[in-house]
Amino acid sequence: MKTSIRKSYERKLGLKEFLTYFLIPMLPLLIFWFLPMLASLIISFTNWNYVSPNFDIVGLGNYKYILQDGFFWQAVKNTLVFGIGTVVPVLLLGFIFALFLQGNFRGKLIYQGFLFSPWVTPMVAMSIVWSWMLRGDVGLINRILATVGIDGPNWLSNENTAMLAVIIVTIWKNAGWAMLFYTDAMSKIPNSLFEVGKLEGINIFEKIKYIYFPMTKSTTFFLLIMNLITSIQAYDQFSVLTRGGPAGSTRTLLYLFYQMAFEEFNMGKASAISLIIVIITAILSLLMIFMRKKLEA
Repeated sequence: MKTSIRKSYERKLGLKEFLTYFLIPMLPLLIFWFLPMLASLIISFTNWNYVSPNFDIVGLGNYKYILQDGFFWQAVKNTLVFGIGTVVPVLLLGFIFALFLQGNFRGKLIYQGFLFSPWVTPMVAMSIVWSWMLRGDVGLINRILATVGIDGPNWLSNENTAMLAVIIVTIWKNAGWAMLFYTDAMSKIPNSLFEVGKLEGINIFEKIKYIYFPMTKSTTFFLLIMNLITSIQAYDQFSVLTRGGPAGSTRTLLYLFYQMAFEEFNMGKASAISLIIVIITAILSLLMIFMRKKLEA
């Protein structure tokens, strides 16, 4: 019955309706995603320098150069360090904040708004404020450390602390976002589970282990993949705080792309890097879709 209705509908769907309902909505995707991707793919096989209209076809030369370049692998390592260093604390803090907000207490909405406020603050503005706080001479962080007798480092110009500083800023920004998703997931947990737990006499740690963790695992996986993707795409905080330095210690894949494209004007190699980033992001996105379906099955 359903098949006959669908076939009847397809026969009635003329060219005009097909263009209206299918092709026209696809135009933005075609214009703003597919065509730029195609252009990047073509440019990645050339040595175009962004300024000159002339270029040569180099085939896979750009990809070969990148995969043999020490700066590329340093950027890969920095991206991994940044991703792991931000994702785990963001998920942990988001879960703890959401757990804290499950209780009924005065000023709950104020606390929730305070914890979420960093997320709605633009990253550029937040990074500028943090750059003042992290200054080695008159920064607030080092002034606080000085009160307890600790001589703080110059956070943003020290190879050993620059990435840590950027990670801290990113955690501060994203923890409230994770909290929002966990709060929503926890609010949907059936009360019957808590009633059974109360009858069994379980404590708060057992409640977290046997109720909160299992009932929010799909949210955890979603946040894990999304935060990994956003860590790959992070740019603003690096641009404001460190500009990839010192000595490349905070140069991630995306920032390497920026430097290759708009500082060295080597669009061929930059396009190759951008496609590598797209492939990594696509793999993570497909993994998220696959695992989400598996968890919901």
